[in-house]
Amino acid sequence: MHRAATTVTRIIEFVMVALIAGMALMVFVNVVLRYGFNSGIAISEEMARFFFIWLTFIGAVVTFHEHGHLGVETLVRTFGRPGRVICMGLSNAMIIFCCAILFWGTWLQMPINASMKAPVSGMPMIGVFGVSFFTAIGIGLIATVRLIRILLGRVTEYEIAQFVGDYDDMDALTGRGE
Repeated sequence: MHRAATTVTRIIEFVMVALIAGMALMVFVNVVLRYGFNSGIAISEEMARFFFIWLTFIGAVVTFHEHGHLGVETLVRTFGRPGRVICMGLSNAMIIFCCAILFWGTWLQMPINASMKAPVSGMPMIGVFGVSFFTAIGIGLIATVRLIRILLGRVTEYEIAQFVGDYDDMDALTGRGE
């Protein structure tokens, strides 16, 4: 399971690199064309914006997988192991609820976005905003797996240290402590 998650994360990271490279290339070429030749590629501005939207939403899934989102750990650090595990469970349950709302909202907006076209490319806007489906499903699956691990009692000390933001404990648990 860990190997599959790592493989999927690497593929997503590759897509993110391709998006940022494409975005940078389109903007760079457009700047050169504007200043050097007094022209430009109109679709590149629109696609660069769309790439940025996709990059942000796809990056949210990778960041959640790596425990990179901001958190307020001050209160959670005061608890012992049982309190931390309860907070982890509640946090993941709330995240699953928020992902369900994001998915449902995107589903309700889908007919509107599918009927609207981007001004320059003519691309259906569901192609832009549909990335919310990916984000809701991706983060929801990760949170569901974490919640199941908590409920089955399979949460490790390392996972608790990641959740609490206790990086000294993480280094000691992985053998990098001094």
